[in-house]
Amino acid sequence: MKPRDGGARELPARAGIGLRAPHVAEVLAERPPIAWLEVHAENYMGGGPAVRALELVRAHYPLSVHGVGLSLGSADGLDAGHLDRLRRLVDRLEPARVSEHLSWSTSGGAYLNHLLPLPLTPESLTTMVQHVDHAQERLGRQILIENPSSYLRFAHSTIPEPVFLAELARRTGCGVLCDVNNLYVSQKNIGLDPLRYLATLPQAVVGEIHLAGHAVNDADGHAVLIDDHGSPVANAVWRLYVQALQRFGPVPTAIEWDTNLPALDVLLGEAAEAERLLERVARGAHVCAA
Repeated sequence: MKPRDGGARELPARAGIGLRAPHVAEVLAERPPIAWLEVHAENYMGGGPAVRALELVRAHYPLSVHGVGLSLGSADGLDAGHLDRLRRLVDRLEPARVSEHLSWSTSGGAYLNHLLPLPLTPESLTTMVQHVDHAQERLGRQILIENPSSYLRFAHSTIPEPVFLAELARRTGCGVLCDVNNLYVSQKNIGLDPLRYLATLPQAVVGEIHLAGHAVNDADGHAVLIDDHGSPVANAVWRLYVQALQRFGPVPTAIEWDTNLPALDVLLGEAAEAERLLERVARGAHVCAA
């Protein structure tokens, strides 16, 4: 089947934020001027008051649903129960986008609370193609696949990551969620070339961008960047975001913030900066980040 692209409301090529539980009531009460909202699927699969509140939010804002638990890269196959719960949530919310990760997190029936990297080999690509096809068929729509943050390289990886994602998109019809902070983290940790990465990804497949903060840890005198979503977007990431916009054009962009969650106004301020850059790109104006 050909996956359909989205739900009842399209996602505008503007800036949104990741909506976390402590901010839901404030968003419903104040209805801040934000273009769209993204939520983590697993936080709402249980139903109940949380998802009913989200339905009220959806009446005022387009939604994107971002999953973290499908484990698309696992050799064990997809968890049918988890996929069915995601399908029910997607059917209920009718989000404009659904996304997941180029990663694995289950093995032998055990769930590991991390988005773990996979070797980029023809065998891994075949597994990802099969699992993305299965997920899209079950959900009845296209999904976007997010590039990971990297902390090591597999010695036997043979396919560059953007080539892997481009081929995955070609074979399955999926899209790509380009996480610019992850590109920067991978640049600093393993020497990935983010500009070559952006140039390699086909323009047409990028359906969403993520921006977030990261932490800098010391590992025996070496700085290691951690994609912790716990601080403002770094200036270097803003500059790389401008490069991404110049490559792909205006793309729906979400500010993610998951740890050390600040006041809602702080997230809205970060989104306002992304919105400023998006608007300048849309007008064809010169773009300058901090």
